[in-house]
Order: sequence, then C-alpha cells, then structure tokens
Amino acid sequence: IADYTQAIALDPTDAETYYNRGLVHQYKQDYDRAIADYTEAIALDPNFAAAYNNRGSAHSEKQDYGRAIADYTQAIALDPKFTMAYNNRALAYSEKQDYERAIADYTRAIALDPTGAGAYNDRGSAYSEKQDHDRAIADYTQAIALAPNDADAYFYRGNAYQYKQDYDRAIDDYTQAIALAPNDADAYFYRGNAYQYKQDYDRAIDDYTQAIALAPNDADAYFYRGNAYQYK
Repeated sequence: IADYTQAIALDPTDAETYYNRGLVHQYKQDYDRAIADYTEAIALDPNFAAAYNNRGSAHSEKQDYGRAIADYTQAIALDPKFTMAYNNRALAYSEKQDYERAIADYTRAIALDPTGAGAYNDRGSAYSEKQDHDRAIADYTQAIALAPNDADAYFYRGNAYQYKQDYDRAIDDYTQAIALAPNDADAYFYRGNAYQYKQDYDRAIDDYTQAIALAPNDADAYFYRGNAYQYK
C-alpha cells in the first residue's frame, strides 16, 4: 500500500495504480478504502471494466447488493464476455433471493466458460432454492465431472437427493464429501439426518456424535442425536 501511495503521489493520473491499491485494501478486508480506490480508477478510466467488477465485489462484501449489481452490470456492458462479472452478479442476485436472474447469469457464464465447475455448482444452488431439485442435481453432477475433488458439490447434491427422499444416494454423496473434507461437521450432521430418516438410529447417532466433536456448539446436532436416542 505504501508503494502504491507513493506511486500515486508521483503520478496521480494512473488508474491502474489506484486499482492495484484497491485490490490490496480489498484483500485486507478494508472495503471502504477499496471502493474509494476503485472509484478513483473509474473516474480516470471510465472504460475500466475490472474496476467496476471489483468495486461490485467490495459492495457485495458490505452486503450492499444493489450497488454491487449496478457495478457488475456496468462491467458487463463494457465487456460482454466478462465471465466473472456474470458469476458475481448472479451471486448478488441470489443474495437478494432473485433466483431467476441468478440462474440466467450463471447460464451466461457457463456459455462463456463451459469448464467452470463453480458456475454449475452455484446454479445448482439457485435451482435448489427454487425447489427444482432435478435441475440442481444435474448441475451438481456436472460440477463433479469438472472438479471431482470438490467436496461441496457432493454435499449439495446430497442435500438435493435428501429433499427428494432418496436417502441412499444422499448418504453416498455425504460419504464422498466426508472423504474429501473429513473435518466438515455439516456433512456428518446431514448424513446423520439421512440415516435417521431410514430409521438407522445407530449410524445416525455415530454421525451426530462426530458432528458434535467437530462443532461442539452446534445445538442442532445435540437435538437430533437426542431424537435418535429417543427413537431407539
């Protein structure tokens, strides 16, 4: 930051320097200073699509999704093939529970980069929020095909299977998620739920116990383990 500040003192008309200092502020989670630097970069170069995108990200971190969407939209207007801006705008729409627009943006991002597992995963989550679990499963499956070591995709697909009461497939996915991320308390907890739905209370108790070991302040895990003991 000190070097960028000195560079700006010597040449206050270089938009890139403000942008780079903004990146460092954003990395340090100093979003107000990041926004100020991106704004200065944009004032110096109104066609700086990346500065709009990153200012949008800083606004999103501050949960100011309206301003974030406006910035992502401007980034896309300047660069219609800016895949990250579509992804970021989709995330902001999802935070506002506008899942239709989120899905549309993820779909554009996928069209621009069909190898991006994250967009499939996130679009799957948007479909899940709309209770469209079949499309969600299709997207999570594609995300897994592109990134087979992504524990989150298995976890979220497991959730979708569980919503469809396909507990065996849900358990398989949670088991794979645990293999990839053995410290994920949520995967144990939700696998415990699936076992409990199957009335396999011993395995459910084992999973809730492991979830509690990993996240000892999770009241839900104690509650559901108590249920499993009671049903036994």
